[in-house]
Amino acid sequence: MPAAAAIAVGVMTMGVLAPPAAFAAARPDTVQQGLDALVRSDGVPAALASVKDRDGRTRTYTAGVGDLATGAKVPVDGQVRIGSNTKTFTAVVVLQLVGEGKIDLDAHVDTYLPGLVRGEGIDGSRITVRHLLQHTSGLPNYVKYLDDEPRYYAPHELLDRALEHKAEFDPGKKWAYSNTNYVLAGLIIEKITGHPVAKEIDRRVIKRIGLRHTYFPAPGDATIREAHPKGYDRDATGAPLDVTEFDPSWGWSAGQMISTNSDLNRFYSALLGGRLLPEAQLAQMRTTVPAEYFGRGARYGLGLVSKPLSCDDGVYWGHGGSTTGYETRGGVTDDGRRAANVAVTTQPTDKAVMEHVDSVVDTALCH
Repeated sequence: MPAAAAIAVGVMTMGVLAPPAAFAAARPDTVQQGLDALVRSDGVPAALASVKDRDGRTRTYTAGVGDLATGAKVPVDGQVRIGSNTKTFTAVVVLQLVGEGKIDLDAHVDTYLPGLVRGEGIDGSRITVRHLLQHTSGLPNYVKYLDDEPRYYAPHELLDRALEHKAEFDPGKKWAYSNTNYVLAGLIIEKITGHPVAKEIDRRVIKRIGLRHTYFPAPGDATIREAHPKGYDRDATGAPLDVTEFDPSWGWSAGQMISTNSDLNRFYSALLGGRLLPEAQLAQMRTTVPAEYFGRGARYGLGLVSKPLSCDDGVYWGHGGSTTGYETRGGVTDDGRRAANVAVTTQPTDKAVMEHVDSVVDTALCH
């Protein structure tokens, strides 16, 4: 969907859950300073973060205002739309099915969805499940071809929008981010399990590790269930436009979910800690190719992104998400013990703002 412009905000508030004194001493408020700068200098309406240290202690941060119309505070650890972090949930379910012997990563899409994927230079008998999960299929990104006004999209309509356009490259020859890959992954999940992808994500991931504030909105549900900061775009005059409530079906298994920073930390920690996938499938997920789309040094596995840390030679693992009104970034260290996630309540068009968001994540994981 179209990216939102940054919104100038003059009011700033802060809500911090007080940590134990020892933790406060060990972690100066460099994260809070980073969030404050995102509001003050970069013009995001609100910024939220949750940080877990190596001992499992968590600190939650806020900056800005949760509602520009009322000046209401940002809810501590409020729910946000997490966009493409949904892809990691979808990839986990696919890989669980691989571990169960129900899906083969190197089988072609036609094995599971015969004859469905056809177009100019597009042939489902040449595209593998691995190509889908790693964005090496060459399939066009349907998001480029959606209507300007939000509405309900059935998954097959999203796929049809993509198939109206020619392949970007031959399968396996290059890397290019395409939401179409994950719509197909969702359709494969439904074909193999006989259940909606939302039900499989809920049963296999959300309930399994106790994510109490994470869900896949039902068809037609334009709301956010729990306390949340409002998300913003700009209208034609440049004024802030509240876009919190909309039909998120354009994202489906590529980007429809809602969560909190703390739940995302719990999810990625459980994933990297081996609680969601057998060792063999987690190793496949962590096998990466270069993906500078996500920033310098970034690499893409199977629904999982690695990015270098500034403080040592290590990396952190996550995904991030861009959707109407919200942007999220974060992940966990290689051992799954330290985690940080940051959300802002607009979708910045300025690359420098996103670099600042990434910098807050890096700061949280390195200090």
